[in-house]
Amino acid sequence: MRRLCTPASFAVWPMMILVLAGFINISSGLAASPQTDAAAASIFHAVDCEGTYDAHLQGICTNELDAIYWPFTKTLVKTNTDGKVLKQIPVAGHHGDLCFHDGKLYVAVNLAQFNEPAGKADSWVYVYDAGDLSLLKKYEVPQVVHGAGGIGIRNGHFFLVGGLPVGVNENYVYEYDEQFRFIKRHTIDSGYTLMGIQTATFAEGSWWFGCYGQPKVMLRTDESFKLLGKYTFDCSLGIVGLGGGRFLVARGSSQQGKTHSGSVVAAQADPENGLVAQDGIK
Repeated sequence: MRRLCTPASFAVWPMMILVLAGFINISSGLAASPQTDAAAASIFHAVDCEGTYDAHLQGICTNELDAIYWPFTKTLVKTNTDGKVLKQIPVAGHHGDLCFHDGKLYVAVNLAQFNEPAGKADSWVYVYDAGDLSLLKKYEVPQVVHGAGGIGIRNGHFFLVGGLPVGVNENYVYEYDEQFRFIKRHTIDSGYTLMGIQTATFAEGSWWFGCYGQPKVMLRTDESFKLLGKYTFDCSLGIVGLGGGRFLVARGSSQQGKTHSGSVVAAQADPENGLVAQDGIK
C-alpha cells in the first residue's frame, strides 16, 4: 500500500533542510559570522603567561578559540586563555614569531646569525601541531638572507620578516605559498629599523609590524606593503588581531637578565596612534 504524506509530514521538511544546510555549512569550513568572531575575540584578554624561561619572548598567536602560544626563543609554550601552561617543549634557538593556520603553528626560525650580509643566516619555518606541539615539518627559506624572525599569513600565503644589517634603509617581506615555494620579495619604504622587523600580523585590512629601537616602533602597511604609518608603539614581542579593531600585544620582563616572563595586553586600533594599549605603554 502506498503511504500518503500528511500536512504534518510536509511541515517537517523545511526543518530537515535547515538542519542539513547547517551541517553542510559547518563541514565546508565557511567563515564565521561577525557575531561569532566578536564572541571569540572576547575570550582573549590581558593575562600573564605562567612560568619563567631562559630566554625572552619572541611573538604570540592564538588558535582563535581557547589557547595562546608563546615562543620564548628556546621554549615553545601553549597556555589556555588564563595563561595556565597546557604544554611546553624545548626547541632550537632561535625560534621567533609565529602564526596559526588550519590547526598548525608556523614559526620563523634562524639557526645562525641575524642582521648580517647575505650568507650568514640559516632561515627556516618549523611547523607544529597546535594541539600537542609535535613537530610536523620543516621548510628551508634561504631567501630570508638576514635571518627569519617573524611570520604572518594572508589569503593562504605566508609572509616572513627578519633581521636587517645596519645602514639598510628599507625592510623586506618574503612571500611564500602554502608549500613554502618562494613567490616574491616585497620592500617596505620604512627607513632603517633596529635589527629589522620582529613580529608581523595581518588584521583590520593592514599589516602590522613590530620593531626594536629607542623608542620601539610599529609599522603599518596596506596589503601591498605601502607604508601607511610609523608609530611609537611597542609590539616587538608579539601582536595578533582579534577582530573588531581589537588586538593582543605582548609584553616581557626579566629578572636580572637571567629568567624571562611574558604577558599580553589588549590594544585597540586608533587612527592617530596606530594602536592604543590597555596598559598605556607606547
